[in-house]
Amino acid sequence: MSGNPDEIAAQREYYAQTAAQYDHMHLDEGDEHFFALSWLSACIGHFGYTSLIDIGSGTGRAILDLKSRHDIDCIGIEPVAALREQGHAKGLSADELRDGDVLALDFPDNSVDIVCAFAVLHHVKDHARAVREMCRVARRAVFISDANNFGQGSSTKRRIKQMIDHMGLWRAYDFVATRGKGYHWSAGDGLFYSYSLTRDLPILRAKFPDLHFMNTLPSPTPPFYRDAPHFAVLARKDGPA
Repeated sequence: MSGNPDEIAAQREYYAQTAAQYDHMHLDEGDEHFFALSWLSACIGHFGYTSLIDIGSGTGRAILDLKSRHDIDCIGIEPVAALREQGHAKGLSADELRDGDVLALDFPDNSVDIVCAFAVLHHVKDHARAVREMCRVARRAVFISDANNFGQGSSTKRRIKQMIDHMGLWRAYDFVATRGKGYHWSAGDGLFYSYSLTRDLPILRAKFPDLHFMNTLPSPTPPFYRDAPHFAVLARKDGPA
């Protein structure tokens, strides 16, 4: 994943060290990604998707869940070997959960019906490039569930962040806020970047013009940029690629 090599190494080391506790730390049937995954499952059934790639699969939560509900070919891409080992121990094969890089997916153009990612892009410095790769590989749809940093915090804090963003000063502000590092760190999430899924909507829309949204956490009604701390989007189109 794009970024300073030291940042990439630090993030992967975090997940390697916490791999045995990964499911306990990150999988909760009441969290935002559980709701997003349920919506994705409904979309798969409704639109008849039969092949899927999951980016940043971790221990394989999404593909295990979707395989249990649908007759669908699933491949998970996970760059951290320790997490893949946990997934393989659950019964996923080496072909179903494999190494890979979202910035250079080893798949042909338009090779699967849908590509998805849950809580991955805020760990990718060049998230726009990652989304372009997802769109390149996807034939019918892309599904993303992730953060909107401009909708996080108190009402006052959200408005201040949005004002800074509208003035075109967000990158400078984030540089100062992170003391020049350009990234944040938490015990529960490791290394991550300030990210809003709203940034990548134009990239999705360029190939998949029909965008559908889900508010995955309790928050006021849309617009998502203003008030939603987290949301999911299904970007799709009808017919062949």
